[in-house]
Amino acid sequence: MSLADEIQKLRDLHQAGALNDAEFESAKARLLAAGPPPLPASSSPPPMPAYTPPPPVPAPAAPADSRAALNQWAMILHLSMLAGFVVPLAGLVAPIVIWQMKKKEIPGLDAHGCHAANWIITVFICGIVFALLCLVIIGIPLLIVLGVVSIVFPVIAAVKASNGELWRYPMSF
Repeated sequence: MSLADEIQKLRDLHQAGALNDAEFESAKARLLAAGPPPLPASSSPPPMPAYTPPPPVPAPAAPADSRAALNQWAMILHLSMLAGFVVPLAGLVAPIVIWQMKKKEIPGLDAHGCHAANWIITVFICGIVFALLCLVIIGIPLLIVLGVVSIVFPVIAAVKASNGELWRYPMSF
């Protein structure tokens, strides 16, 4: 009989009135001081197996030349903004698609993608404002300047990215 069973038996006797409070407490103290009765050899629980820690999880494999991969993809990301001059809206979509697909594989590409996306938003907003300003003639030269910097700035960013530098587009939001 286990220790818990013996204490339960004492509690039942106490509740039935066979033991008073002092007798119940002294019998319970004797049981607790004696500890649990030894288990017979045949009913002993099986020994617990030794804990073996799981094998370590290998780190994700980095590209052999991750710095060169970062420089190459960053350059492609910046130059993809020029695709809009060949295929309409490709200059808006291509850099964002490249950025979203590769930012987890190549962690440093995330910063380049953020700067490129900010520049795309800036050019879009400025283009709308300058087009409205064409009504008062000043918008025409501003649109020409915007067109020139839309070619020059991505080229500068691509050259800097191929050299391993992060270049922030000037005047971007």
